[in-house]
Amino acid sequence: MAETLILNLYAFFFLLCFCCCCYSYDDHQVLYNTFTVSSFSFAETTLKPYEWRYIRVDLPPWFSSMYLELESDIDLDIESIGKVSRSSLPIICFRDGSPPLPDVSNSSNSLMSGPLSNGSFGSAQNMEQCYPMQKNIVMKLTNEQISPGVYYFGLFNGVGPARTQSKMITRGPSFSFKANISVEGCTSSTMWGPYCNLTVHSLSCSQSSQNNFLGNISSTENNQTSANVVSCQNSINNSCLGDGELQVYSLEVVGMTEELTVTLRNFTYSETPGNSSGFVLMCYARLGAMPLENLHDYSGDINKSPLVIRSPKVGRWYFAIITRHMSKQLAGLRGNTNKVCFSIEWEVAECLVGKAGPDCSWQSYSLQTVLRKNPSVPFESYYLPSTGKVSSDSANFRVEPLLSNSEFGGNKKDTPWTYFFLEVPRGASGGNIHIRLTSSSELKYQIYARFGGFPSLDSWDYLYANQTTNSDGSMFFKMYNSSGETVSFYILYAKEGTWSFGLRQINPTKSASGDSTTMSISLERCPKRCSSHGTCQSVLDSSGLMLFSYCSCDRNHGGFDCSIEIVSRQGHIWQSVSLIASNAAAIMPAYWALRQKAFAEWVLFTCSGISSGLYHACDVGTWCALSFHVLQFMDFWLSFMAVVSTFVYLAAIDEVSKRTIHTVVAIVTALMAITGATRSANIILVIAIGALVLLVGWLIEFSTNFRSFSFPTGFYLNILDQWEIITRWFHNILKTFLRRFRWGFLLAGFSALAMAAISWKVENSESYWIWHSVWHVSIYTSSFLFLCSKANIIDSQDQGSQEQSYELTRQSSFSRGE
Repeated sequence: MAETLILNLYAFFFLLCFCCCCYSYDDHQVLYNTFTVSSFSFAETTLKPYEWRYIRVDLPPWFSSMYLELESDIDLDIESIGKVSRSSLPIICFRDGSPPLPDVSNSSNSLMSGPLSNGSFGSAQNMEQCYPMQKNIVMKLTNEQISPGVYYFGLFNGVGPARTQSKMITRGPSFSFKANISVEGCTSSTMWGPYCNLTVHSLSCSQSSQNNFLGNISSTENNQTSANVVSCQNSINNSCLGDGELQVYSLEVVGMTEELTVTLRNFTYSETPGNSSGFVLMCYARLGAMPLENLHDYSGDINKSPLVIRSPKVGRWYFAIITRHMSKQLAGLRGNTNKVCFSIEWEVAECLVGKAGPDCSWQSYSLQTVLRKNPSVPFESYYLPSTGKVSSDSANFRVEPLLSNSEFGGNKKDTPWTYFFLEVPRGASGGNIHIRLTSSSELKYQIYARFGGFPSLDSWDYLYANQTTNSDGSMFFKMYNSSGETVSFYILYAKEGTWSFGLRQINPTKSASGDSTTMSISLERCPKRCSSHGTCQSVLDSSGLMLFSYCSCDRNHGGFDCSIEIVSRQGHIWQSVSLIASNAAAIMPAYWALRQKAFAEWVLFTCSGISSGLYHACDVGTWCALSFHVLQFMDFWLSFMAVVSTFVYLAAIDEVSKRTIHTVVAIVTALMAITGATRSANIILVIAIGALVLLVGWLIEFSTNFRSFSFPTGFYLNILDQWEIITRWFHNILKTFLRRFRWGFLLAGFSALAMAAISWKVENSESYWIWHSVWHVSIYTSSFLFLCSKANIIDSQDQGSQEQSYELTRQSSFSRGE
């Protein structure tokens, strides 16, 4: 009996645990129905001053959230951030669709002063946002905050025009970081939300026949106003919602469409009949992300009128339907279970091929990509209309044969539009779209640009209307020419995908028949070819998924397009004269070495001064006798050799030992110059090598001059006498050392060397030319003073032995005389 009771208890607990486990598992599945789409980590990376890194993250349409964990060695609080200049402030930037550019035009205003957190994102999802770097950043961005597609992180160690300027030296604080990024997705396409616990109803669509679009406008041979209309509905005919309840739908817009309409159908009450006027049926629409009451793209009460979205962008649209009972709210009633039942119809109207506009009466052209024949510059291309109306011989095409006819169109008050759309390929978001219009007379066109949909007067991303009304100064738009006959501008780091351009003709009836306007649209790696003040560089981002380009400017210019003059022409002359002429100080040590017949040192100092002058002449952009890398190697290698040879000269050793030391030092310093000439540690290494050489030279001299010294046999028996010998021996060494140098020159040499160390320590990118000129003068002056400090002496022991030999010889001669 007891055994049966025990077995029943075991069975009861087993069933209880099984039910609890199943409940927990099911609850987890409901709340967290996600899986890891991708996960990758970045090893520790160091960013030196003005360096930057891009990280690309692909977010699929079914993603739910993205996690970012970033750890750095930066220790900046909010108070100290305001004291750091932007040129040395580490920042992190975020941008949807293309890499961020925090130092372009007025986009520097995008720097946020507050700390970075999850709540920093939402209302400005399509804009660039930048924040000061923090020591630890842990973020979770959900599909309610950011849209699917491509997302970019940019880490910058200082921003400003000098970021792309070529610098003679780069000094300043560096920082390192490492990051982990993971993307979570929903296991089912019908689930949505941060935890994939919100049901999204799919729509079933069917294409109807060609219908007259927006008005009874007759179709003619020259003006086709019919459109393809796709009708979509929920698979469940009627949906019922109570007050405040929510229902979400999704619709995929796959092409360039003219209009998307959301219409309420079959409105009824679930329990008691009533008037639909008492209900507010709000529809919130948002592209690529979950619409909220306080965060959406379009909204409207579809119980009063349909929600119309003109020229919707390509992508997945989400619609949230929420009911509100106005009379109930006013009366303050609660607990009413009556529901609203309805059906909703979505209509997507797309013009026929070659047509666009509100009534499908304007011309539209698909632009064909023509790759440029330059394999060294990838993704560079220009675009031409895929029609026989224009010539395909060049990148420019005439506009007049492509213009829409102003005599047709549903709205006679609007001026005619002509549309062009193109595709920026995947991975080319690090390029720039260049648009140029040139007319034989005054330009009579306005240009509107939009990503993902046709532009209009009310909906556009960038525009040029005239010299005063344009997008110049906004993010990622750069105007280069805005005269009466020509307009030229760039869309910087254009997003990959479909771009559309609308050409709006002004006063078409007044246009002269002889006017000729040409247009060119191209995808270029660097804007304006770096303004002829730099070279265009292309590199992969940290993820290896995107190729971006940037300008590497010369010494005098900076900015993202090298158009900002950092060093004026007069300043360039001063810098050139200072850096080149200061090497004339090498004459002093070269002259002294030649006077002392130290020919090896004379050759080194002479060649060092000449190579340094040639290197700096090329470095500042004045004149390059040889390639820059050859001149740089020669300058640093001969400078290292000149410093070490100064120490060798101070050691009084024979020529064989000097040649051996010079050979070894030449090999070591050549390796230092070829592997990393500009390393700051090289100066310490060269001084250490010189001191070691001097020590070796003294040891050689010591072993040569004092090798006759030995302890006699009776050393242990007569310690006092031997102590006097040892004391006298050390006294002779000290006396020789004190007589070896002219101490006034030696102290002056150390003072000049200290000045050289100070100039090396305080020089930076801005004051480099001043302090490095001081470095030239100081280091050559110190070498000259050190060479002068060596005194020519005869060792006391050698002199004594010579006198003793002379006396013995005189005695021997005298004996033979007797």
